[in-house]
Amino acid sequence: MRHLRCLVAVAEELHFGRAATRLNLSQPPVSLAIKELEAELGVTLFERSSRRIALTREGEEALHDARAVLARADLLKRRARDSAQGQSGALAIGFISLAAYSFLPDSLRRFMADYPKVKVALHESTTDQMLAELEIGALDLGLIFASPGMSPTLAYRPTQREALVIALPERHPQAKSPQVALEKLAHERFLGFERHYGPMIFDAMVATCMRHGFSPELFPARQMHTIVSLVSGGIGVALVPASVKALHREGVVYRNIKGERTLVETGAAWRQADDSTLVQAFVEYLPRL
Repeated sequence: MRHLRCLVAVAEELHFGRAATRLNLSQPPVSLAIKELEAELGVTLFERSSRRIALTREGEEALHDARAVLARADLLKRRARDSAQGQSGALAIGFISLAAYSFLPDSLRRFMADYPKVKVALHESTTDQMLAELEIGALDLGLIFASPGMSPTLAYRPTQREALVIALPERHPQAKSPQVALEKLAHERFLGFERHYGPMIFDAMVATCMRHGFSPELFPARQMHTIVSLVSGGIGVALVPASVKALHREGVVYRNIKGERTLVETGAAWRQADDSTLVQAFVEYLPRL
């Protein structure tokens, strides 16, 4: 485990001295650990020169595996510690901001009332990041946008489907209308996720615009509250799920799309092989379609 922690630190710092400081070690033990790990694996993990170091291809693969092993080890320690303290267990739950605006608070409140000794850790993230963290065991459960091509090692259950609405700056000419014809926004800048952060909502947004005769000019952002804040600042407009209306932001209004009802889906994902009764228990507190 010490060798793997040294590998991660050096790979992220790309400097033996900074990695040693981060690990509270002197530099020689860190250099020795990398040499011993390279000898044991039979590969070169880093290309070294007098000016810089860089991960090799084999090093990048080893780094991915090292992070997975360390994440599982940390999970083991956390669960053992919680058990020793007389708690019933722990849950690490990742979520997109949309879940926090809609079903997560109520589901979490009811779960914690029935399982008061369970230690719940919440991590706001993006769908792509949560899928990766679920696979390596860094998360127990992820509340995500529906994602095509999800790993077969993960289980998935939909929680809700909701319509897209338009978020507009309150001074926008179309903001006075209760419904907006989307084609009237054809020349606007559309704020939204890049596709790898949420393929389904990205595709839904683009397809909706295409049905109204135009391809949107996209301005990317990673979080829903960031998108709404940028709309408030007059940077552009956005197609967002209806539950985002719960995020009251000064300077933003939400309007229905005239003649359109595009639905986006969110759901819960977890590891198929995870036999945790707590994961299955929490899933039962989520909405069911």
